[in-house]
Amino acid sequence: MEAKILGTTLPVLEIDLQPGESVYSESGELSWMTQTMQMRTHTQAGGGGGLFGAFKRVVAGGSLFMTEYSPVGAPGSVSFAAKVPGHIVPVEITPGNELMVHRHGFMCATPQVSLTIGFQQNLGAGIFGGDGFILQKLGGQGTAWLELSGELIKKELAPGEVLRVHPGHVGAFHASVGFQITTVPGIKNVLFGGDGLFLAALMGPGSVWLQTLPISRLAHALLPYLPKTGGDVRSASGGAVLGGIVGSLLSGDN
Repeated sequence: MEAKILGTTLPVLEIDLQPGESVYSESGELSWMTQTMQMRTHTQAGGGGGLFGAFKRVVAGGSLFMTEYSPVGAPGSVSFAAKVPGHIVPVEITPGNELMVHRHGFMCATPQVSLTIGFQQNLGAGIFGGDGFILQKLGGQGTAWLELSGELIKKELAPGEVLRVHPGHVGAFHASVGFQITTVPGIKNVLFGGDGLFLAALMGPGSVWLQTLPISRLAHALLPYLPKTGGDVRSASGGAVLGGIVGSLLSGDN
């Protein structure tokens, strides 16, 4: 197996596979593949969770079905393109070195990597942490590829070191990192600060991957350019295009 990340602003992951090798992704992630590649759709993710695990993924905003890609008879390749400007990040998963990922960060993985829903703090953190802060957990053993939007900042937290982050900027972190949702301190900060009600508190030891462009913020930045109901005709054509883009972003982030 050989993986290459091509491009810059909107990168593409291209994986060359030999017969007997495979990778899987959530349904709908495929960009293109060679003729020898075979697709097999099922509900399991890396052999874990079964049907119950699949329904839990749907509740968390993921897909019910997973698709496995493998070449038949000859080598082949499969490619997955980033949905928004950002980075594709390969990570090695081993027992005791699991990873927590924001709910739209998983791109694909080798078969022995399991994808499950995980709340490192508790269920309340997922509910009250704001949009996009339900966490997926990567376990097992193998390689996974993540899609993080915007620029990528990696922080190494020492034992006991705490980093407070706007929830949308948290892309991934080692399961050894403590996580909890905290409220923004001070009533004036809450009412007039414009930074929302919550911050994610991450406590070391472990690595944290931060993304500079949460999808929700990208969609919010485009909203002023959308036509309003009853708006003038000049913006109708361009607005329809932007509306489709932002609509898909918003639906994918909720």
